[in-house]
Amino acid sequence: MGETTRNRHGNDNDDATAPPSLPETVYYEGCPGCAMERKKENSTGTPYKEFFYVGVTTLASALPISALFPFLYFMIQDMHVAKNEEDIGVYAGLLGASYMIGRCFASLFWGVVADRIGRKPIIAFSMFSVVIFNTLFGLSEKYWMAIATRMLLGSLNGMLAPIKAYSVEVCRPEHHALGLSVVSTGWGIGLVVGPAIGGYLAQPAKQYPNLFSEKSVFGRFPYLLPCLFISLIAFAVLVSCIWLPKRQHLYFRSN
Repeated sequence: MGETTRNRHGNDNDDATAPPSLPETVYYEGCPGCAMERKKENSTGTPYKEFFYVGVTTLASALPISALFPFLYFMIQDMHVAKNEEDIGVYAGLLGASYMIGRCFASLFWGVVADRIGRKPIIAFSMFSVVIFNTLFGLSEKYWMAIATRMLLGSLNGMLAPIKAYSVEVCRPEHHALGLSVVSTGWGIGLVVGPAIGGYLAQPAKQYPNLFSEKSVFGRFPYLLPCLFISLIAFAVLVSCIWLPKRQHLYFRSN
């Protein structure tokens, strides 16, 4: 039996050193965040389905970043924007950097918005921006249009920070490191596979004349095919966002 003592109120305690009881976890009906927390509490296994989605989404977001570099020189050459061949590198460098210039100014904004309205809307909007502006980049015939579409793509694709947060929120603490490693792996694979897609699919009328005619749309827009291929992957991820569970706690708004 434990030793009986008296507390400061004069009441008997069976054990003065007993730790205080922790408050019971309360879940609110209709709250997506509470539903996710309950699911994590009841499931001790690795959430492979959620991690697979995180990896594929990160991959789709990373593909357009580096896919243009194999054909960037030829794209600038076809636009006839450089007066001398030596100047092509300057225009190519600016076009290649325009994506990250846009992301530099918008990343903080998307992080704040994701904290307010949730990760899922930002992820879906980022995939939508890849579908639209990456396709428009493949249709660019003028240098200013290529710069504008790449900069808009970078500024509107603010998914990296929200997907990192989401990868941690969908799993238990013992799986946090695995969730973040899935994001890094998907990002790295996207940066490697992107140039391969750009190199193999650019200028298809010249590379594969038996399959693509010079008079076809891919002959007129020689850099559309790799961009369109990546946009189709992003569109598939965008559609799959319908089944992506929400993580935001809605009861904060009512209380």
